[in-house]
Amino acid sequence: MGLLIALIALVLIGVVAVIVGAPLRRARGARDVAFAPERDELEAAREAKYREIRDAQLDYRTGKLSREDYEAIDAQLRAEAIAILDQLERLTSKDA
Repeated sequence: MGLLIALIALVLIGVVAVIVGAPLRRARGARDVAFAPERDELEAAREAKYREIRDAQLDYRTGKLSREDYEAIDAQLRAEAIAILDQLERLTSKDA
């Protein structure tokens, strides 16, 4: 009999936790959906910028770019990548 009461109490505690936590889960899910398109765009921009950096490195190694040109292009691309990463970081900190 005592085991049955303990089991019922445990089930009731679980049900209460699910009911109380539901609004919190819905609010977080709505916030994630609101920022999803912007996050997707920034992540795509980040990957594109990484490709540009790799392409510039390849162009330099194959002799298509001089050292001076490569360094200028690389510095610019990395600055742009850092700006994108900063935007992603700000967006992520809004989620928290």
